[in-house]
Amino acid sequence: MTNYIDWTQVKTIFLDMDGTLMDLAFDNYFWHEYLPRIYANKNQLEYEATVNQLKSMYLEEKGGLKWYCTDYWSERLGVNIAEHKRVVWHRIQLFPDVVEFLKLMRTSGKRVVLLTNAHRDILDVKMEKTKISGFFDRLISSHDYGYAKEQAEFWPKLAIDEDYQKHHTLFIDDNVDVLRAAQRHGLKYLLCVDRPDTSLKNQDTQDFKSMDNFANLIASFRQHYP
Repeated sequence: MTNYIDWTQVKTIFLDMDGTLMDLAFDNYFWHEYLPRIYANKNQLEYEATVNQLKSMYLEEKGGLKWYCTDYWSERLGVNIAEHKRVVWHRIQLFPDVVEFLKLMRTSGKRVVLLTNAHRDILDVKMEKTKISGFFDRLISSHDYGYAKEQAEFWPKLAIDEDYQKHHTLFIDDNVDVLRAAQRHGLKYLLCVDRPDTSLKNQDTQDFKSMDNFANLIASFRQHYP
């Protein structure tokens, strides 16, 4: 990864949020443990059966915008998702050295844009908790365009809305399907987070260059800008 990025050529940096800047352990806990318990209690259901029921419901929408839409899930489950995320938001954690990396990118003059599939209300919750919104030039939710980042239709809409050059852009995400869509669109520098959820083992990043931590990314940058 160190030799992969020519930082002198990078003008724009797109950063995913969950699993890239923040530990995905929070979201996995919320959707697969906390929310099934709330839903089971609300509807007087057995917990383990509810876990499996919700998992099936999630998979029905995987890869599309509804999978990430809290309005959709709040209505379908009869549970205020954003409100309940605030209940357990003490579990939201930035990865180590994220703040240092963001500060370094801003002071170096790079354009830094958050590019997330999270719904705006969840984006607001996480920015309020982590206090990092001021490090970005823009915060973009895929819901602004009506397509998830892994859908081909997302990228032309982003290109119209955000002025950037594909061969001078670095995009970091933890989702291989998202990176594949970005690759097809022509983005040059792509990094895949190898361990988005610290409670789980490393994922298969397939043919994408992997990233294990922001300290190494900072060191890579400083090789070009001592």
